[in-house]
Amino acid sequence: MAHPTEHPHVVVHPPALDGSRRVTEGDQTLGIATHADDVSEILRLADLYVTDLEEGDFIEWQGGGPDDWPGLSEHHGQQPA
Repeated sequence: MAHPTEHPHVVVHPPALDGSRRVTEGDQTLGIATHADDVSEILRLADLYVTDLEEGDFIEWQGGGPDDWPGLSEHHGQQPA
């Protein structure tokens, strides 16, 4: 009897104060992302190839979706004084 294909449960956690987001699979932290492209790279390095980050069955986005990175916009492009 064939077993259904199990998809790992990946969670992109709510943004931290600096806007970064922790990416986990189960109890394991896969990495810290500062942009949606980082999430794709973290998943690729974990051999979890995802073509659509908004696919609801594979990634659980907490505290906003792939376009929500609060706290980072004011830091991009600014040099320390």
